[in-house]
Amino acid sequence: MTSNPKIPYFISALEESLRDGSFVKLSLGNYKGPEDQLKNIHVRRIQVKREEKLSFTYRYKTRDIVKNHDFAEGIALISEALASGFHVATLLTTAFDLILENQSLKKKEASHTAPAPSGHDRDKKRLIGTENKAYLHALNITDDKGIVCKSAQDKYRQINKYVEILSSLIQGIAPGQLKKIVDMGSGKGYLTFALYDYLIGIGLHPEVIGVEYRAELVALCNKIAADAQFHSLHFSQGSIADYDCSDANILIALHACDTATDDAIYKGITAGADLIVVAPCCHKQIRREIEKAKAHNDLDFLMKHGIFVERQAEMVTDGLRALILEYCGYTTKVFEFISDAHTPKNILIVGAKNKKPPASDPAILENIKAAKAYFGIETHHLEKMLGL
Repeated sequence: MTSNPKIPYFISALEESLRDGSFVKLSLGNYKGPEDQLKNIHVRRIQVKREEKLSFTYRYKTRDIVKNHDFAEGIALISEALASGFHVATLLTTAFDLILENQSLKKKEASHTAPAPSGHDRDKKRLIGTENKAYLHALNITDDKGIVCKSAQDKYRQINKYVEILSSLIQGIAPGQLKKIVDMGSGKGYLTFALYDYLIGIGLHPEVIGVEYRAELVALCNKIAADAQFHSLHFSQGSIADYDCSDANILIALHACDTATDDAIYKGITAGADLIVVAPCCHKQIRREIEKAKAHNDLDFLMKHGIFVERQAEMVTDGLRALILEYCGYTTKVFEFISDAHTPKNILIVGAKNKKPPASDPAILENIKAAKAYFGIETHHLEKMLGL
C-alpha cells in the first residue's frame, strides 16, 4: 500500500460529483500492482432496477470483467485501488476534469457538457414507451408515474416483442391498403392496445377490432380505448367461429385454444387477409388422433412417452397448419414468439399472402397426406374446414 496525500482530495471531488449529478466517468491506469495482466479500470454510473450503481470494467490483457457496486462500496474500491497500484486516475465531470498522477493533482476545463447516459448495457429502446400512456396504467402495466410495475415487467417485454415482430411483418402491406385488423380472442387487450398505439404513432390509422367472448373484458377494453381517445380501436363480444371478418387485412389470434386457432386461420384465408398471425395454444385434436391410431413408425422409441406424444402433436399440428397455408397461397414462417420464461406457448405461425398466388400445388397436398398417414391422422380440423 502507498500513501498519496492527494488521494483524499480526489475522492472528495468524486463524492461531490456523484451527489450533485455532474459525474460523467472515471478511469484508473498505469497499474503497477500485484494482480497479473490487469491494465486499467473504467467506472461509469448506471441504473439497475431503478437503483443507481457504479459499474466497474476491469480491463485485462485478454478479457474484461464487469462488476456493479453501490456508490459507497464503489468509492471505497476506487480509494483502495489508488493506494495499491494505480498511479493515474482521471475523473470527468460536467464542471471540470480532474487528473491524479502520482503526487500531482491537476484540474482542467470540463471536456463533457452533459452526464453520460445511466442506462444499463441491456436497456433497449422500446417501440412502446411508457410516457403519457394512460392505457398502460389502466391495464396495470405501469403506475401513475409511468413506471413499469414490478409484477408487469414480463408482460411489458412481451408487449414490445410482439409489436417489434408485427412492425416488420406489416411493412409488406402498402400503407394505403391497410384498412382493418382483427385480433381474435383479444382477452384484456394488452397486445391489441399496444399494436394500435404503435400504428397511430407511425401515421397509420386502420380500424382495429379486438374480438373477445367475455363481455366484462369487452366492456373494460372499450372504456379504456375511449378514455385514451383511440377512436378507431373497438372491442366486440363474440366467438372466433361466429365473427365476420371478411374485410380484414390482418387476422391475429394469439393463444386461441386447440381448433379455435384453425377457426381463426380459416377466417383469415377465406377473407383473403394479407397477413395471418397465430400463436397456437393446446393441440388436443391431433393428439387424440395420434393416440387413437397408435401408428408404428421410426418414432416409436419417442412416442411411448406421453410427454413426447404431446410435443409431437404440437409440432405435427402446427406443421400441417403451415403446409395448408402454403397450399392456400401464403408464404409461411414458424418461429419463437417470446422465451419460455414468459409464456409456455411460444410458437408463432405467420402467413403472408403471396403477391401473385400460384396455382394450388398438388405436391403440398401429397405432403399433407403423407404426414397424416405417417402419424395415423384421419383429418386435420383446418383441412376439413377448407374442404381439402
